[in-house]
Amino acid sequence: MDHSKIDIQHLNLFFADKQVLKNISLRIPAGKITALIGPSGCGKSTLLRSLNRMHDLSPQARLTGKVMLDNVNILHGNTNVVNLRRKVGMVFQKPNPFPKSIFDNIAYGLKINDLCSKQELPERVESSLRDSFLWEEVKDDLDKSALELSGGQQQRLCIARAIAVAPEVILMDEPCSALDPISTAKVEELMLRLREKYTLLIVTHNMQQAQRVADYTAFMYLGELIEFGETEQVFGAPGQELTRNYVEGHFG
Repeated sequence: MDHSKIDIQHLNLFFADKQVLKNISLRIPAGKITALIGPSGCGKSTLLRSLNRMHDLSPQARLTGKVMLDNVNILHGNTNVVNLRRKVGMVFQKPNPFPKSIFDNIAYGLKINDLCSKQELPERVESSLRDSFLWEEVKDDLDKSALELSGGQQQRLCIARAIAVAPEVILMDEPCSALDPISTAKVEELMLRLREKYTLLIVTHNMQQAQRVADYTAFMYLGELIEFGETEQVFGAPGQELTRNYVEGHFG
């Protein structure tokens, strides 16, 4: 097993009195892509959002257990959540560019986090767009509104925005579910490229996608982690009957 970047220990999550995550323990390997698979409503996105404290926004959410990022428990009360979200970036299912120019979408996080000088901004913006395979398509239109880009371009812009602030981990919640096959292929190629610099955790409903891009796969069912292992093993020789039934398409 590769060195772990995030070590989830006995994580439980309740919304009011409903338990949504049940005693999840999972080690996310550094510098790899890990896919979370499982039927709708099994807790995949809920788990993903726990890893950068998105549930802080819901007064009904209560978490127990630990989430260790490089051996520091991010659920601890004195965690600086702004810093955490800079380290652990998030890309959502539906592209959500800001209603600003392409340039300002990328520059925004750099400015508010005071991560580079005004002189360095253009270079940092270009490098993020290059890393997201978007530069060649937009380099002459940086002043154009990001909302005018196609859906696939918007999603790559959101990835560029996430990596501009130099995170360590990128969480992706079904990043291709709203995209056509050509845009999906571009985002998948991008994921494989990003793995050289970042740790990626993706939620996907698309089992072919998990097999194409993920080094490791975790199968969840009804808020529990049923199986975790190398993607080839989880799909080719699952250890649990429930996993086998899911990957063979018997339910979900």
